[in-house]
Amino acid sequence: MLSEVLLVSAPGKVILHGEHAVVHGKVALAVALNLRTFLRLQPHSNGKVDLNLPNIGIQRAWDVAKLQMLDTSFLKQGDVTALTPEQMEKLKEVAGFPEDCADHEHLAVLSFLYLYLSICQSQRWTEESLELINKWAFQGERVIHGNPSGVDNAVSTWGGALRYQQGKISSLKRPPALKILLTNTKVPRSTKALVAGVRSRLLKFPEIVAPLLTSIDAISLECERLLGEMAAAPAPEHYLVLEELIDMNQHHLNALGVGHASLDRLCQVTMAHGLHSKLTGAGGGGCGITLLRPDLEQPEVEAMKQALTSCGFDCWETSIGAPGVSVHMAASLDPPVRQALDGL
Repeated sequence: MLSEVLLVSAPGKVILHGEHAVVHGKVALAVALNLRTFLRLQPHSNGKVDLNLPNIGIQRAWDVAKLQMLDTSFLKQGDVTALTPEQMEKLKEVAGFPEDCADHEHLAVLSFLYLYLSICQSQRWTEESLELINKWAFQGERVIHGNPSGVDNAVSTWGGALRYQQGKISSLKRPPALKILLTNTKVPRSTKALVAGVRSRLLKFPEIVAPLLTSIDAISLECERLLGEMAAAPAPEHYLVLEELIDMNQHHLNALGVGHASLDRLCQVTMAHGLHSKLTGAGGGGCGITLLRPDLEQPEVEAMKQALTSCGFDCWETSIGAPGVSVHMAASLDPPVRQALDGL
């Protein structure tokens, strides 16, 4: 039983290189961002489990006693196992959702309920470990995304930078703290549809698309080598090569059919300020990243951010290589973070 407030956080992540090619066995490089999601667990005496997800406007509550009376034998408490389609349907019944619910809000609640019923009602608590956190986070991802790669949960658990290829994940040692601008075009897209589109294009034009995927793989490997050099002794020429890799990969991703007019606009705006951008993730809208060189003056960054905001985009300055999942004391948090959490 939780006796005091527990505050934990985990970093967000972006793909540096390897989007879509990773689906076809190539290397992808993923990095943790210094943009974090915070979770506050607080004991209550009202006999309820309250869920508050302010960023997506969700507030739900369940009676603990009623949850305990439910038949949850379909879940193997304490074991990190994937939900079958039949178990997912039963979980929807527990949540009180219709069978055809598929939007992100419903899926977020289902993921929470699954983790709560599987972990919190278990009597087999052992000392928490990063491996256990990663396994449970992966299962939560499966509730929402169906068949995730495992990259997102691994990067958020361990932080830093990871190399992913054909299910094998390994850490990059001491990645340099590159500064980037993360831009959300706010254009929704379907990852599943975009992945299917690349596969269709590969089947239609194998002699054209296969070399593109091989070239993206080479870009990931070159970036990995370069980051290793920069960890020891970063030099201005390293940033010039990183910018070249960003441009080449963005062109390749457009050739694969996963670009979007909003991402083209992002690249045009940042290039007008002498900076280089690419999509990150599925493409088709979504987010892009811009490398911020260390010699860049802050007024230049602010001018570019203003130009992007004028396009209707959201922007965040951040850096890569953030620490993984962490437990916080209130005194260790920045004042704005403390204020935001106090308002929850």
